[in-house]
Amino acid sequence: MSDGRGRPGDRGAIFFLTDYGQQDELAGVVRAVLVRLAPGAPVVDLTHEVPAFDVRAGALALERATPHLGPGVVLAVVDPGVGSARRAVALTVGHPGGPRALVGPDNGLLVPAAEALGGAGAAVVLPQAAAEDRVTFDGRDVFAPAAAALWGGTPLASLGAPLPPGNLVRLPEPRLEVGGDAIEAEVLWIDRFGNVQLAATVADARAAGLRPGATVEVGAAGVSRPAVVVRAFADLQEAGAAGDLGLLVDANGHLALVCHRDAAATVLGVQAADTVTVRRHGGGSPSGPSTGSPP
Repeated sequence: MSDGRGRPGDRGAIFFLTDYGQQDELAGVVRAVLVRLAPGAPVVDLTHEVPAFDVRAGALALERATPHLGPGVVLAVVDPGVGSARRAVALTVGHPGGPRALVGPDNGLLVPAAEALGGAGAAVVLPQAAAEDRVTFDGRDVFAPAAAALWGGTPLASLGAPLPPGNLVRLPEPRLEVGGDAIEAEVLWIDRFGNVQLAATVADARAAGLRPGATVEVGAAGVSRPAVVVRAFADLQEAGAAGDLGLLVDANGHLALVCHRDAAATVLGVQAADTVTVRRHGGGSPSGPSTGSPP
């Protein structure tokens, strides 16, 4: 694997994700540190609107983005444990064509993205100030310098003490049960349009016999509602008796509950981490929803 040395254009970008928001100067200060320490590095802001302190939401956002990133280094900071004994880490992966390293807190934020890139091949614990001298801006003081160094070609091993990749903190797996004609799945994400992404995938839909045009019962927040399995949002205009609630395969390969020009999360009364049950009416060919027309 290349160590990233060479012309700046060959090193890719620094991909930056946080829960800092845009109101304060935090994200801008970290960007300034990156520009100062890694001259010529393009900095791509994935998002700074991860809900504050929500490590799970940040990990899922980073995992969704990862397949679309080119070469470079990922810098991710959603860090409610800043200033505590939680470790600051950097790790390398071997996925060709994608980011070669990730930097951030060891709280589960990085592992899903690393696994999407083939898994961490090596990891180190980044040095931090002694507890009595520690401040609360590791994004600026610890993570940004490490990301800049890795982008510039500094070997991972020179940045800190080795950490077995198997010792990295992992988040709990989301709830998911598939059996017979039903799927019980955790809500992973609600996007700004109110679409409800579930932990279930297209493979789970096939296993439960869900096919385009089929009517299903969606159980959420103690209420059951009909929905129709569709290929795209436009199909909801022809949903008929099932109303405007639909189930489709989203752009990330997950099942999602959607409404035509309405927020499915509001209609269903759900939020992230809730559980939703989707049950098929009758039989039919278990071909599953099409993945040809994601939103």
